[in-house]
Amino acid sequence: MPTAVLTDHERTAVQAYLRLLQTVRAAMDTPSGSGRPVVVPPSALAEAERALAAAGLEGNEEAFFRLLHTWCPEV
Repeated sequence: MPTAVLTDHERTAVQAYLRLLQTVRAAMDTPSGSGRPVVVPPSALAEAERALAAAGLEGNEEAFFRLLHTWCPEV
């Protein structure tokens, strides 16, 4: 159970990161017979970047991952 109280911007950043993580995992789990590299939709990356910037966490990955671990330790 999360114990940290997140601001709206922090919650949005965490949710965007989790969606990005799920997107990457799904892309990597999809069998590819073509031998082409995994492609993550640019919109998923952009959403996460915007959310991090809005939360004031852009360029501060250490603070973001500490926040993420506090709120969602299973990730």
